Amino acid sequence: MTSDFSQFSNSTFLQACLGLATPYTPMWLMRQAGRYLPEYKATRAKAGSFMGLATNREYATEVTLQPLDRYDLDAAILFSDILTVPDAMGLGLSFETGEGPKFSSPIRDEAGVDKLEVPDMGKLQYVFDAVSSIRKALVQDGKQRVPLIGFSGSPWTLACYMVEGGGSDDFRLVKSMMYARPDLMHRILAINADAVAAYLNAQIDAGAQAVMVFDSWGGALSHAAFAQFSLAYTRRVLTQLKRTDSAGNIVPRIVFTKGGGLWLEAMRDLPCEVIGLDWTCSLSSARNMLHGTGKALQGNIDPNILFAPPEAIYQEVGAVLADFGAPHTGQGAGQTHIFNLGHGISQFTPPEHVTALVQAVKTQSRAMRAPAR
Repeated sequence: MTSDFSQFSNSTFLQACLGLATPYTPMWLMRQAGRYLPEYKATRAKAGSFMGLATNREYATEVTLQPLDRYDLDAAILFSDILTVPDAMGLGLSFETGEGPKFSSPIRDEAGVDKLEVPDMGKLQYVFDAVSSIRKALVQDGKQRVPLIGFSGSPWTLACYMVEGGGSDDFRLVKSMMYARPDLMHRILAINADAVAAYLNAQIDAGAQAVMVFDSWGGALSHAAFAQFSLAYTRRVLTQLKRTDSAGNIVPRIVFTKGGGLWLEAMRDLPCEVIGLDWTCSLSSARNMLHGTGKALQGNIDPNILFAPPEAIYQEVGAVLADFGAPHTGQGAGQTHIFNLGHGISQFTPPEHVTALVQAVKTQSRAMRAPAR
């Protein structure tokens, strides 16, 4: 399997995903299209609601491209939500201002679990239409500006929302089910895994060039429970994913578990190309732990650094790059790094501080690759 990078103006993100040397450390930001940008707020106001924005391919395309027009980023990520799959299962997703996502029909008992099934992907056609639209919009002067990332929530993370009925501080309801009726939880997770795999494969068919599984709440589990209820089902997703797109290009798979640094040893043999890390992890330790696996690392600066002045941002970027260590250079595959936040960007982030972050990463990572004089 190979990849044709000639179609891109900038393919550094995909190259790094596949362990290939790049002239600088490529970067993108989790939630880079979102509420911290004034242009996003203007588009959302036109759409009338979050779901009005996410289900309209023109609006979804517009907000996906907004951060690329403002910043020198190396990848686009589909504008959508991790909860589209359970919404398609009929759980009734809504977003209340200031409250986050809510489900009108959470899964709380055996009768609810019995009704669950992998949804008809036709109910998610608006997502695939957005992927295709974004791919077309990324083309300028016959070349694609940057690659497009598709994504989904992990089976466990989706289950948390499906059982809790929304976000949670203590995960009391979902963990109660997990411990009292593990059989029900395994049934939910198996359906979720197969649904997520079908969903991501449909995104690949529509034009996604890398796909990411967000295990946002894996870190809420105990050591033993993580392996059984999160990692096993993330693996079930990954093993079902298409390895190439319709043109035969490799589609990298990225896994991000917030709070997952404790389990890197268990992730060594996950069938994916990239492991994302939050800010609690040491990149150098992770690099040593995953040495020989061929996996790239993604992350992991603390998002709250973006509230500090530019000189502090510059210094912290240097610390993250130094923690990863000497970049891979030369021919062949090696251990590579994709710069990112350790979690999603805050809606209160000053946009000009993101400019400082991007410039700091590009400047310092290029300098690290400059030949010694």
